[in-house]
Amino acid sequence: MRTPSALAACCWLLSGPATLPALPAFAQPAPQAVWELIDEYPASAIPGQADATFAAEVERATGGRILVRPIPDAKSGLRTREQLKAVSEGRFAMADSFGGAFGEESPLLLLSSLPFVTASAEEARALYQAARPLYEAEFARRGQKLLFVTPWPPSGIWSASPVTDLDALKALKIRAYDATSAELFARLCTLAQVVSFSDLMPKLKTGEFNAVLSSGDGGAGRELWDYLRNFSDIVYAVPLSFGAVSLSAWNALDAETQAAVAKAGEGTTARQWEAMTGRVAVNFKRMRENGVAINETPPAEVMAVLRGAAEKTLAEWRATAGPEARAVLDVFLKQRR
Repeated sequence: MRTPSALAACCWLLSGPATLPALPAFAQPAPQAVWELIDEYPASAIPGQADATFAAEVERATGGRILVRPIPDAKSGLRTREQLKAVSEGRFAMADSFGGAFGEESPLLLLSSLPFVTASAEEARALYQAARPLYEAEFARRGQKLLFVTPWPPSGIWSASPVTDLDALKALKIRAYDATSAELFARLCTLAQVVSFSDLMPKLKTGEFNAVLSSGDGGAGRELWDYLRNFSDIVYAVPLSFGAVSLSAWNALDAETQAAVAKAGEGTTARQWEAMTGRVAVNFKRMRENGVAINETPPAEVMAVLRGAAEKTLAEWRATAGPEARAVLDVFLKQRR
């Protein structure tokens, strides 16, 4: 006679694999750290693409020990001008920030967006390489480690009406992206103010602004052409965004992991410079397909007035910048000639 326990065992054996108790799955090792990477610009804009590239490179290089989670499109609740402080204070591990937004705090970070200093990605890259040690020291002074940079395509003027002459330039109420561009255009236009990109669209909709200084790259362009159907290719600047991590997060890593993350940053920077090849042509094609009229040769009188105003802007920057930053610019301009 079978005992109840023996009978139960027999039934368990006859029932087959379907009733086998589930075995515990082998859990993936938890990451050593998860870094949130905040960015005011859309994921499809060139800095947002850099964020995604860096995140993938870090995960691959560290075998998943470090995970980077991009938070684009100001979903952190912060604008670019607030991001630097947020990382320094440890509220977020990382930020990818447009350098010109911090010009009032650091004239050095205005260097890449100074008017008519660089006319191509090649020139912008040379200026960045010359200034790189200063950039690294500036971020370190703020408790951060600079890991990668992203160049933007050249800035132009998006406008509701074409900028055909000086009267049209004067009529602009233009959003500027840093203090120097705001001061320059304020001398020539009806209105010029710094406005964060994430705050801009309602102001365009109401007509408070009728022009924007921007490349309009990626997702940024898709928002601008709903309101501004003209683009003047003045090649104002080839500015930079900077991806940096807090030193507290950085110093928590061992030397091997730091080396892997730093290499991922170098690779991201190199890829972003390479991505500039043909980027303007791709942007212009997409803009034209969406009804934007592009003037690749703005009127000579408009360019002459803009360049004349830029001379005063550069002089004002020199008066506030440190001697090392001024020396970098002077050497660059001398070599460019």
